Amino acid sequence: MIAEKNLSKEDPITHVVSFKFKEGTKNEEIEKLQNSFLVLKDKIPGVLSISGGKNNSPENLNKGFSHCFVITFLNEQARKEYLPHPEHQEFVSQLRPIMEDVFVIDFSFKT
Repeated sequence: MIAEKNLSKEDPITHVVSFKFKEGTKNEEIEKLQNSFLVLKDKIPGVLSISGGKNNSPENLNKGFSHCFVITFLNEQARKEYLPHPEHQEFVSQLRPIMEDVFVIDFSFKT
């Protein structure tokens, strides 16, 4: 664990989001949604990177969450602007009908 010391509003923020899709959701729907999510990096300022995909862990500890994504924001302000951004909200509107559950955790660290 990295101790948080003297974090500022200018430190990068890592945003981890995992999705559990409703039973019966087609793979094509999930793939389309995944692609829509990954391109948000090019559409929303302050998003440094987005990576992620389908779970492939052999541990079977995912509790039904099948996909996970990691977004790195430039700073706290970038995260604040991302959440209500129209491109993010459009993604969320596509996600809601097929999402059973979502898990989100954010953290900051000094390099």
